[in-house]
Amino acid sequence: MNPIFRRAGIAVLGLLLCACTAGGMSSGPVAAGAPQQPDPAMRALAGEVFVYGYPLVLMDVTRETMSARTPPNAFHHARVFPDASFTDVVSPNADTLYSTAWLNLGDEPVVLTVPAMRGRYYLVQMLDAWTNVFAAPGTRTAPDGRAVDYAITGPAFTGRLPQGVVEIRSPSQMVWLIGRIQTNGKRDYGAVNRLQDQFKLTPLSAWGRTGQSAAREGPMALSPREGSPADQVAQMDAQAFFSRLAELLPANPPLPGDGVMVAKMARLGIVAGQPFKTTVLEPSTARAVQEGATAALARIQAAARPAAGTGGWQVARNLGSYGSAYLQRAVVARTGLGANLPQDALYPNTRTDADGQPLDGASRYVMHFPKGQLPPVRAFWSLTLYDEKHVFAANPLGRYALGDRDRLRRNRDGSLDLYIQHERPQGARVANWLPAPAGPFGLTMRLYWPKAEALDGNWMPPPVRRER
Repeated sequence: MNPIFRRAGIAVLGLLLCACTAGGMSSGPVAAGAPQQPDPAMRALAGEVFVYGYPLVLMDVTRETMSARTPPNAFHHARVFPDASFTDVVSPNADTLYSTAWLNLGDEPVVLTVPAMRGRYYLVQMLDAWTNVFAAPGTRTAPDGRAVDYAITGPAFTGRLPQGVVEIRSPSQMVWLIGRIQTNGKRDYGAVNRLQDQFKLTPLSAWGRTGQSAAREGPMALSPREGSPADQVAQMDAQAFFSRLAELLPANPPLPGDGVMVAKMARLGIVAGQPFKTTVLEPSTARAVQEGATAALARIQAAARPAAGTGGWQVARNLGSYGSAYLQRAVVARTGLGANLPQDALYPNTRTDADGQPLDGASRYVMHFPKGQLPPVRAFWSLTLYDEKHVFAANPLGRYALGDRDRLRRNRDGSLDLYIQHERPQGARVANWLPAPAGPFGLTMRLYWPKAEALDGNWMPPPVRRER
């Protein structure tokens, strides 16, 4: 039994709640032949467990989708920025070229070799199976930019590592590496590609003999008939979802602070490593479980939308490490899987204008940065537009973001205006135009290596004002 389950005091995880009969969860006598009503407590319990387990299930579906093209423990190098056809991950960026890999640490550790960056900003974010960032080697943490070898070890590893290799221990066997290298436009692709080629992943048993990993290249576009990973999870019924959750638990155990949720999973009847079957439950209990899961997904989706009447930017400053904030963790997984720690990047976002009205391509908008009030960063910043599904919106320029590395036109007083609209603007405004779809959209700013005034909230993006 995994230590986390022992710590939670769960002697037997597989207590199926079949006591939903007249002597169990029934609140009173039931007429003969009358169907029992779904129990509200069971519905609520299923909803809580669904929210808790959603990031783990979504991570695994994302891994499965991406690993169909790139095997585990190997890099996929994106050689160009993604375009509007890319749907594998919500809220992609057009600021850095990705080098991603899904690690399976069940057999042995994997050694990550990072090349010397020579002053170029980079980050290799490491997410556990629950979407927490457990390590983030990069320019912020290793400013000298030297080449480094990191041994990424699993939760059960007890062996010894070669001299000179730095250990990073993962709390789960599933790990997602998201490498980002600053890319200053399309003309910078060649230089960044050469750095990507120097990233390596090597099984510990092969360290010192090969030092070379397989890498797959090419477009990372998902077949439209399959849908995005978030869509695939949304299509699961309760039995499929909770079975997937149970299957993943042995290799990716709950964290030490999750004892309360471990107990709730046991009450729901989830047994680590075993299928979850609603067919063995009383019909009313099975309905309650399904209703709870359905309501929980709707709750996650609703929480991802701004509340009616709210305007302006919203900034989450506790991403990447969620503790017991399970709903927030689920919402971030659905809308921005792979979010960084705030010290590495902040993501102010909005789907409404300054008046609280939803952003829509039927209107024209402007963001005005007064002189000296550009985003405070140590690296760089950008503004990215997403459609209502949180992916890039196709447009005639193939432009999905604007930022400080673009040739933006300043006003005579040194201020800066960005124009967000569907129709092509007139004259010089095109240089500062971020094309919008005809319908609803959202905006996300990215502040890479933000300064203190952004981290503490003393700086906020300017309002998105609708032009009259």
